[in-house]
Amino acid sequence: MKKLFLIIGAPGSGKTTDAELIAQKHEDITHYSAGGMFRAEVASGSDRGQLIDSFISKGLIVPIDIAIETIVDAIKNAPTKVVIIDGYPRSNEQMIELDKYLENEKEVELSSVIEVEVSKDTAFKRVLGRAEEDEVVRADDNEEVFLNRMRVYTEPLKEIQEFYQEKNLHKVISGEGTIEEIVLEMNEFIQSQI
Repeated sequence: MKKLFLIIGAPGSGKTTDAELIAQKHEDITHYSAGGMFRAEVASGSDRGQLIDSFISKGLIVPIDIAIETIVDAIKNAPTKVVIIDGYPRSNEQMIELDKYLENEKEVELSSVIEVEVSKDTAFKRVLGRAEEDEVVRADDNEEVFLNRMRVYTEPLKEIQEFYQEKNLHKVISGEGTIEEIVLEMNEFIQSQI
């Protein structure tokens, strides 16, 4: 049985970095970023990649069937029993479809949905700071697209929180501290659930 941890958070919350650092500490944990999986598909130049690019380049959500297909393949093919996916679910539809899939899946158990909570101001500074530091600027690291991504993230958030709270699977971790503090708290929580 694979244990799945989902990490959600605003753009710039640090969720990908946190998950990467935790996976690096433990040989029995595999980390995937939903955005990274989609970007890898885009980079491959496949038809699916071109379709995905037409959505993410505008800061929009990848259609549900493509997203679920990509994520389910990743979980099943993961080399470890514990899988962390950050940046998913990003909509009520994604959440409900993933839940339906997991209800019928005997090999995968959702252990927790961890929300990395940051203020809009912190997220904005981090995303635009990342754009200025990188020589290769991601297309999504500009103010207009950031605000769109923030809106896309926050609109369904309350329903996502309530859905997982009812299932006793929702955990909030503050993303305002140092990376070390956030990773320590998240890692301790994940280890307590394995």
